[in-house]
Amino acid sequence: MELNMKKMVNLRIALSLLFVFVVAGCKAPPPITDDNLVTSTVDGVTLVHRHAVNPPAQFSPVNDAYRALYPTSVMTRPDYGGKVVTTLKTGETYTVLGMVENNWLAIGEQAQQQQQAEAAPTEGQKTAAAPAAATPAAAQLTGYVPFRALVKSDLYDQTLKADQPKRRVRTAKKKTCVSVDGDSKACQNGNSGTWIIN
Repeated sequence: MELNMKKMVNLRIALSLLFVFVVAGCKAPPPITDDNLVTSTVDGVTLVHRHAVNPPAQFSPVNDAYRALYPTSVMTRPDYGGKVVTTLKTGETYTVLGMVENNWLAIGEQAQQQQQAEAAPTEGQKTAAAPAAATPAAAQLTGYVPFRALVKSDLYDQTLKADQPKRRVRTAKKKTCVSVDGDSKACQNGNSGTWIIN
């Protein structure tokens, strides 16, 4: 009877140690930070973005090169209430992924087509591997900027010329002269408005 009791106690100790080792080996998942990458699908478009950047509520794809008209902040959400991610530099080229709510533009990097490698058949295989289809990668979303901050790259120079004020041609003001006592005359200076007697 004592022998069975000792076996039961030893078994309980062994199970307790096993439980401690198993629990000690488990790690908690890392905490989610603003820099963790997450994937969102909006209107059928897959976007990869930092956790700090809010996914848009609506998305119309553009995927075109735009240039910055002035330095502006790239925000974490499509309004001025978000946090600043980075700042656009005047004249630099950026990729506009699409138009989002509040007439803001989503900027980032275009999705690249990724090719899966074809598996080469070995001598022992009876059937050849089928070619892998191209799978589109998700677009990398950086943040949002107001619509007026960017213009299509091919319209950039034209937009800058249209924004410059027109130069006015200065016309010389005519002198206003009057005769004084018949022999002399007085003329008004066009710039200062003072009268000079000759």
